[in-house]
Amino acid sequence: MTAPTSLPASTLLALSRRGVVEAASLERPAERYATAHLAALRAAAAVLACRARPSPGRRSRPTSAWVLLADVAPELGEWAAFFAAGARKRAAAEAGLPTAVTPREGDDLVRDAETFLSVVETTLGLGHQLLLASSG
Repeated sequence: MTAPTSLPASTLLALSRRGVVEAASLERPAERYATAHLAALRAAAAVLACRARPSPGRRSRPTSAWVLLADVAPELGEWAAFFAAGARKRAAAEAGLPTAVTPREGDDLVRDAETFLSVVETTLGLGHQLLLASSG
């Protein structure tokens, strides 16, 4: 089931697209990784903006966007688990730890974030636009 795309969701998707392109252009693997992970998080937030509904009268402790994503879009559960598993590595990369991310990990996450964004756009009933040229 797709939900209509809201203005906040459209904005988040645009920011996600820009983040993927920016991540691909960065030289340092840690910056590439952190920027790509943030782009994926923005794509997840777009799904939440379209599908998540607050539970009236129920207050709960803060929950990871990845946990929420798996709840409101079970078809994206594997993606949510994948990106949730990379959250610590992203934090280490953002902290500037030089060995936090290898060049391969940075490159791979850029591609994974672009693929995830494509899946999100399809899930929301939108067309996907190719952001990065394949290095086939």
